[in-house]
Amino acid sequence: MSEPTMPRYRVIEQALRQRLRDLPPHTPLASESQLSSEFGVSRMTARGAVTRLVNAGLVYRESGRGTFVAPPPSNRRADSLVRFTEQMRREGRAATSRLIASGARGATAAENTELRPGKNGVIEVRRVRLADGMPIAVEIAVFSAALSALLDADLTASMHTALLNLGRVPSSGRATVTAECATAEDVDLLGIPVGSAVLVERRLIGDQHGHPLERTESRYAGDRYGLDVRFAVDHS
Repeated sequence: MSEPTMPRYRVIEQALRQRLRDLPPHTPLASESQLSSEFGVSRMTARGAVTRLVNAGLVYRESGRGTFVAPPPSNRRADSLVRFTEQMRREGRAATSRLIASGARGATAAENTELRPGKNGVIEVRRVRLADGMPIAVEIAVFSAALSALLDADLTASMHTALLNLGRVPSSGRATVTAECATAEDVDLLGIPVGSAVLVERRLIGDQHGHPLERTESRYAGDRYGLDVRFAVDHS
């Protein structure tokens, strides 16, 4: 059975994403007419590809002037979960992790409900995420003990890659964000003053089959990280 063909607008989008990695902010993008000729598609198809890049925040349009490469976002969009390593790369910063602790333990009631780990409990990985050597967040990631092979991976490297190597693809999820007072551990690991505010994001992520995969709490230094929100105004 042959593989399904990727829509042409997606082919163009992926090609442009590759180009954007090497272009500085505010560089003009090829016009829709030029893209139409280059890829042998209609201008409507070319426009659809560019619109997807606009919606992703990778390029911006100026009326009467054209489309340009967007500067790297300083914050993450609240409606998407970009991997920390990838986000820092887009900002031109080097992402690293420092492992604090990892191991198996019994599941809490909430973890039993959301991860459904069974009688074997869960594994927990606690790390500090850094950008250019500066602590940005304390991250506590919890998985079903069925994924105990994660503990054999390099936990200072990409957890995303380790999950992919186990055949689990983080695909979708939900999150809540709150502002809280820093704990003693936050103060120590992030190097922030006592009484500081931290941005706390609690996520439940599912895999490519819709199965619960990861329950994570990320505690960000309030003055070092932010979330951008896009919204429509409700006139009801």
